[in-house]
Amino acid sequence: MLVALCQVNPTVGDIAGNAQLVVDAVTRAAASGARLAVLPEQVLSGYPAEDLWLKEEFTAACEAALERIAPQLTICTVIGCPRRIAAGHVENAAAVVEQGRVTRWYAKQLLPNYAVFDEERWFEPGSAPCLITVDDVRVGITICEDAWVADGPVVQAAASGADIVINLSASPWRTSRAVDRVAIVRERARESNVWFALCNQVGGQDELVFDGHSVAAAPDGSIVARGAEFVEDLVLVELGPGAPTAEVVPAPPELGPVGETWHGLVLGLRDYVRKNGFSNVTLGLSGGIDSALVVALAVDALGAEHVFPVTMPSRYSSDATLGDAHAQAVALGTTIRELPIEGVVGAFDAALAPVFAGLSPDVTEENLQARIRGSLLMALSNKFGHLVLATGNKSEFSVGYATLYGDMNGGYAPIKDVPKTLVYELARWRNEQATSAGEGEVIPTSVIVREPSAELRDDQRDADSLPDYDSLDAVLAFLLDPDLGTRAALAAGHPLELVARIQGMLDRAEYKRRQAPPGVRVTSTSFGRDRRVPITNRFDATKFPDPAL
Repeated sequence: MLVALCQVNPTVGDIAGNAQLVVDAVTRAAASGARLAVLPEQVLSGYPAEDLWLKEEFTAACEAALERIAPQLTICTVIGCPRRIAAGHVENAAAVVEQGRVTRWYAKQLLPNYAVFDEERWFEPGSAPCLITVDDVRVGITICEDAWVADGPVVQAAASGADIVINLSASPWRTSRAVDRVAIVRERARESNVWFALCNQVGGQDELVFDGHSVAAAPDGSIVARGAEFVEDLVLVELGPGAPTAEVVPAPPELGPVGETWHGLVLGLRDYVRKNGFSNVTLGLSGGIDSALVVALAVDALGAEHVFPVTMPSRYSSDATLGDAHAQAVALGTTIRELPIEGVVGAFDAALAPVFAGLSPDVTEENLQARIRGSLLMALSNKFGHLVLATGNKSEFSVGYATLYGDMNGGYAPIKDVPKTLVYELARWRNEQATSAGEGEVIPTSVIVREPSAELRDDQRDADSLPDYDSLDAVLAFLLDPDLGTRAALAAGHPLELVARIQGMLDRAEYKRRQAPPGVRVTSTSFGRDRRVPITNRFDATKFPDPAL
């Protein structure tokens, strides 16, 4: 039987738009000869709709849309949709549409409640399998987490007589997640001895990115179909008794961790901008590596005509960084503005002089420059309707090396979950892609090789305030992982003094991160959705439980 995995990009709350995505995808599937169309988890509501699922009018609107489009679906279709079963009780469900009407429902049995998931807050679990018959082929239905547990609902569906088990999924991306997903699909197919197909959502939703990469496997675990990564796709695959079992060549070729991260960042940024009603973005382009990376991402995501970088030099800005900012803007085809801030800094200094009299300059004056720049960017945003992009990376956000209401200003922070060491890898990777395509550098080499500096005082270098980034990122990888932590960092050979210093900076910066804009989740330890620690916190992990520490 020819099955269509309809890998679409829904928008949370755009119920009419999502319903049309379903109709369009199923129409294409039917025209291609498919007999069964599978849509992602919660495709009608968008995923995750979070507390919208608790609103009766929201779930009612989803079910009404389902009833409205059912007569337009000419083949058997399985659609993710919330289902209100009683007051205050909602299921994460899949509706089966046959002959123009909803004939069956399946309720997700395993509700994830870890990492970025809080499904026990919104849904009631199901408990029973659901099998349908299409062209004499028995098809079992599961939803996302149902497939991630051994000896679970997939095995249950197979034991109930399914020839094929399908899975409606909204599996969020993080680096190398596609590899994990393929492994899970192989395992469930082998474990259950059935044909198994997972249809995954694609697109960005706030901090989450969904990468698509729908997958189907034969009973022996051979991968017989793969959807494209980071784009919508209609995956047509023969499944069931007698279908081919040959392993397919990945399509497209796997991108590798760095390339995959670039595409995830681009998709997350593009969808955040467009789904929130913006057309253009602006950002401070300093000539440093972080802003250089963000402007390149923005151009890839939106097109040069929609990206408006601004350079805001002060007395501490070097000719080299200022020149690189202008050169990169020209190379990318963007329109750059230059707004010198020296006069504004002088006005602030004059206003504060009476109360700062007799006090030596310190970080206060440095932060004033960052906040002036942030205010100018927000003024441009207000005047022209451009979304401001913050350019801070994960390493800096981790230890508070960023100015609240200054360079942390913005509506979106694309590289918020990208460690500094990965920033450099991404920059080099993007330049390699440009070179391979016969184009010029996207990010000037001089930006990549220059020692990083905030340029807020004379001869300033990041190394004056922080450990070197290789050491910082290595220790943070332990401290941010709830399964590792301080003891694991020490056991790996990192000096106690360094670990204690970084742990202290990490804890003290929590209040800043709570006020930071959202950004693309790249790792399993992102700030915001993954990490939840108190701001008011006196626990010192470097001194407990061993007093010798």
